Amino acid sequence: MQIRQAKNSDAAAIAVLSTEVWINTYLRNGINETFANYALKEFTKEKFEMVLMSTNETILVSENSNGIDGFIRLSADKTCTSISASPCEITTLYVQPRHQSKHVGLHLLKAGIEHCLEQGHAQPWLAVNTENERAVKFYLRNGFIKDGQTYFEIEDGKYLNEILVFSPH
Repeated sequence: MQIRQAKNSDAAAIAVLSTEVWINTYLRNGINETFANYALKEFTKEKFEMVLMSTNETILVSENSNGIDGFIRLSADKTCTSISASPCEITTLYVQPRHQSKHVGLHLLKAGIEHCLEQGHAQPWLAVNTENERAVKFYLRNGFIKDGQTYFEIEDGKYLNEILVFSPH
């Protein structure tokens, strides 16, 4: 496994991986039109090409001998309701389901935090779906603390998310 900065040529792989993980994580009881449209609109090669060109965005990928198996996306200048959080959000940390439990996520998280620290962001933050108990526990085990709640909104739906802030103490 190698962790490296994503290149523009990685955009298609990141889009497909995002689709796979998002659907596997959040659409457990069938796929309705709202969520199908969201996934098709959000997880495109073109959107990730735009992200990779942004100076406020960083994507680090985990790559094995066959290709990308995970990534972490960091967004600078993202404010949080927490007073202690740095203006740097861990926007996404996705690992292909078959590569989970192989420490890919842990290595990506550590590399992402290191990148944030190098940029002067001592306490990056993230929002994670409250029902994604596995992810919440993962972050809490790895130096994050609960610091509030927010909602992910899609059309008329609101889904509770925990705000977690990195606190190395």
